[in-house]
Amino acid sequence: VPKTIDNDIQVIDRSFGFDSACAEAERAICAAYVEASTNANCIGLVKLMGRHCGWIAATAALAARDVDVCLLPEMSVSLPKLLDHVGNVMRRKRHAVIVVAEGCGDTIISGTGETDAGGNRQLADVGPYLKDEITKHCKGLGIPLTIKYIDPTYMIRSIPANAFDSMYCASLAQGAVHAAMAGFTGISVGQVDGRFVMLPIHAITDQGPRKVDLGSRVFERLMATTKQPSFAP
Repeated sequence: VPKTIDNDIQVIDRSFGFDSACAEAERAICAAYVEASTNANCIGLVKLMGRHCGWIAATAALAARDVDVCLLPEMSVSLPKLLDHVGNVMRRKRHAVIVVAEGCGDTIISGTGETDAGGNRQLADVGPYLKDEITKHCKGLGIPLTIKYIDPTYMIRSIPANAFDSMYCASLAQGAVHAAMAGFTGISVGQVDGRFVMLPIHAITDQGPRKVDLGSRVFERLMATTKQPSFAP
């Protein structure tokens, strides 16, 4: 049974845990909005999990509806363009909510290249970096500013599964048992186009992680919801 909350597995409709993680991530964003909108000249900055793809950040931002800037690892981001936009938003609204996926710690800035105990490349901590850069930029423009930084880290994947994920995971588990009892090996179970199926392992692993397509309707809806411009260099 494929395990990841990032929803980055090829072919299948979604990975179990993704729905629960997005619900918890939305709570963090809503808290950032409350802080930003009830304090003078305030930004709520939220960093969410997502090393290689921005599915959690994008989905939670679409659900929350109050995000002004959402940054994904798939995006090319010019820091000066980003800072100029944040400054404009603060002049116009006097508050803002910014969501950034942790994988931007390898795109907006560069990590050291070292790996952790699990073999994953260590990412630069993009949250505090953005907080410092935005603060310096707005100070230079004479814009008064406070930033409330929220980093739920592992909270979004350690909460109890919600009803959808509980039912989904039970169906996957039953499918895995049926496959094993039938003598199948080298296969995985998942939901494809609404049907629970058995898939050869290579079908979901050979192509690498599924990323947010910047030409997709999901990304178009995200850009329309946040009203952010392209930050491409």
